[in-house]
Amino acid sequence: MPPTAKSTTGNYFEDFRVGMVIRHATPRTVTLGDASVYQACYGNRFAVQSSDAMACSIGYPRAPLDDMLVFHVVFGKTVPDLSLNAIANLGYADVRFLEPVYPGDTLSATTDIIGLRENSNKESGVVYVRSTGHNQRGEAVLTFARWVMVRKRDQAAIVAEAVVPALPSHVAAAAICKAVPPIDIRAYDRTLAGSSFVWGDYQVGERIDHIDGMTIEEAEHQLATRLYQNTAKVHFNQHTEGQGRFKRRLVYGGVVISLARALSFNGLANAFHVAAINAGRHAAPAFAGDTVYAWSEVLEREALPGRSDIGALRLRTVATKNVNCSSFPSPSEPASPTEGVILDLDYWVAMPR
Repeated sequence: MPPTAKSTTGNYFEDFRVGMVIRHATPRTVTLGDASVYQACYGNRFAVQSSDAMACSIGYPRAPLDDMLVFHVVFGKTVPDLSLNAIANLGYADVRFLEPVYPGDTLSATTDIIGLRENSNKESGVVYVRSTGHNQRGEAVLTFARWVMVRKRDQAAIVAEAVVPALPSHVAAAAICKAVPPIDIRAYDRTLAGSSFVWGDYQVGERIDHIDGMTIEEAEHQLATRLYQNTAKVHFNQHTEGQGRFKRRLVYGGVVISLARALSFNGLANAFHVAAINAGRHAAPAFAGDTVYAWSEVLEREALPGRSDIGALRLRTVATKNVNCSSFPSPSEPASPTEGVILDLDYWVAMPR
C-alpha cells in the first residue's frame, strides 16, 4: 500500500497570504519544571522570578515565570506553521508583555500574516507576522511582531505584490505602564535582589559591562529549544544542516537573548521585569562552543504615568561571541558582526525607584 500524505512539510513562502490568521497547535501548560530547566540552561538570578517569598512580598500571588521563558514558549508554538522552512529569523519589533504568567497556566498562540516580500533571488522571501499568546482564560499575555526569511517550494511560483508593514520604532511609555502589574514595591528587598542600584541610579548614556561570559554547550541549546517545542530544522537536523551554508546546526536566537538577559543581572539585578522589546536583530549566528558576553547601554529613563514606585529603563543590550565587552562600539551605529556581535536588543525593563 502506498504511503498517504498525513504528515506535513510545513509552509513555504508561497503558501502565505497577507491577512491569513493561523491558530497554532499544541497548547502548553507551563510548570515549575519548565522554570527549573530554563534556569538550568541560562542561570538567570532575578529574585522575583526565583522566589515565591520575594514575589509575594511585593504583591504577586507567587513567583511569575521568567518573561523570556513565556516569549520562547509562545514563539515555539508558531514555528511549525511559520518557520519550519526558515533560513533565518531576522528580527523582532513591538513585543509587549501584557500579563504575568504563573506555573499551571496554559499558553496557546495565534498569528496574523501582516506582510510578505519575495527576495530577488526568487528562492526565498520574508514573511512578516504578528503573533499573540493567550492563557487558559483567553487573556492575551504577550504579543509580538517578527519577520523571518522562508524558503520557496518552487522558485518559479508566482507570489503577490510585496507588502511591508510599518512597525513602531519603540513601545510607548503608556503601554509599558499597562505591562507592569499592580504590585506594591515598598517591601522590595534590594539586598535579597542582589543590588542597591535602582531606577534613579542609572543615567542615559551610561554603559554597563556585564563582565561574565557563558559558553553554549551542544546539549544545552538542544535541550532549551526542545523545551519550547521549537521544531525548526536549522536547529535540530544535523543530517540536512550539515550540507548547508554553515555545515552545522544554528543555535536558536532565543537562546542568545536569554543568555544576554541572564548575564545582565551583573549590573542590572533590580530590572525585575521585561516590559517590552522595541526591536531585536540577530547580527550573526551562534554555534555550540561559542562563549557569549554582553553589555548594555541606557537609552532612556522614563517615569511611568501613575506610578511613583516603579520606573522604566530603555536598554540596548549587545551580545558578543568569543569577544569580551571591554571595548564598546559607537552608540550611534548598529553593532556589527565584525565586532563579534550576535545580538542587538532594544527593550524596556521595570525597576524600583
